[in-house]
Amino acid sequence: MNKPAAHSHPFASAFFCVSLNPAIDTRLILNGFLPGRVNRVADVNRTPGGKAAHVAMALKGLGATPTWIGFSGGATGKELLAGLRLLEIETMAISTSQSSRVNLEILDTQGEVTEILEPGGTITQTEWSEFQQVCAGAFQLVADKKIAVISGSLPPGVPTEACAVLVSSAQSANCLAFVDSSGLPLSKALAAGPDLVKINREEAEFVTQVAILDPISAAQAARKLLELGANSAVVSLGERGLVGVRRHDRLAIHAWTAPLRPKSTVGCGDAALAGLALAAATGLSFEQSLALAVACGTSNCLAAFPGRISREDVSRIEQGVHIELL
Repeated sequence: MNKPAAHSHPFASAFFCVSLNPAIDTRLILNGFLPGRVNRVADVNRTPGGKAAHVAMALKGLGATPTWIGFSGGATGKELLAGLRLLEIETMAISTSQSSRVNLEILDTQGEVTEILEPGGTITQTEWSEFQQVCAGAFQLVADKKIAVISGSLPPGVPTEACAVLVSSAQSANCLAFVDSSGLPLSKALAAGPDLVKINREEAEFVTQVAILDPISAAQAARKLLELGANSAVVSLGERGLVGVRRHDRLAIHAWTAPLRPKSTVGCGDAALAGLALAAATGLSFEQSLALAVACGTSNCLAAFPGRISREDVSRIEQGVHIELL
């Protein structure tokens, strides 16, 4: 286990990318995917995956030095850690008896993307206890600004209040807690009062029961997320950008830019979350934070793999981000 070094964090900031259900992302590229038929694959790529890994990669691309904290089991877990270390991302791994999962992304050269996501191996009570201890220890790191980004799904065996527990653990160590989850784990995390929640349209509709059709209804859903406990809420509308609002703000903000033809949209939300984390650490205004997040998410569309954004792309795209008050 590599311990994060306090001196290695620029901006005197520490970023913890917390992954309860990491994976190896296997990308299959083929010419015309036909369900129920024999499909021959033109190219295969295996990279570290799970939402938190994508956030860590995007933060790395932005010049930060994130620490990835996650479960790791079997040959898949070893491959995952080796892949992150190859990208010079510090890792704190909690070993599991069951293997880490593999997610499949089928990329049709005609532009269709099909994702097949495994549930993950069952986590034991002992493994979950160790995970909490490792996180609590990491969050105590001495730094001016500390941000824990808790993102992704829960594997079998991890209780639904896991994200809420980690939010409380982070905040008790004077660490901001940002959450990107879904369903019941998200509802429980909201009740713990995270500093920021960033979710997509479907996740927001499920937890707020607000039908999101446009930026105005997204702002209503974001305000409902504040009522449910979040201090700031950002709802992603895909190519229509982000809508965000903070507690005590009268107006919500809609930030967007001209959509690009994406290689794949996998990881765009994670890259946007990385932008929000960096913005919080560097003291940007909420408006600037959303502009940076939109630029990061859009930059991910140009990246060869999820999360592999470049500062050059982000800076260029950021110039063309539109801001509207709702």
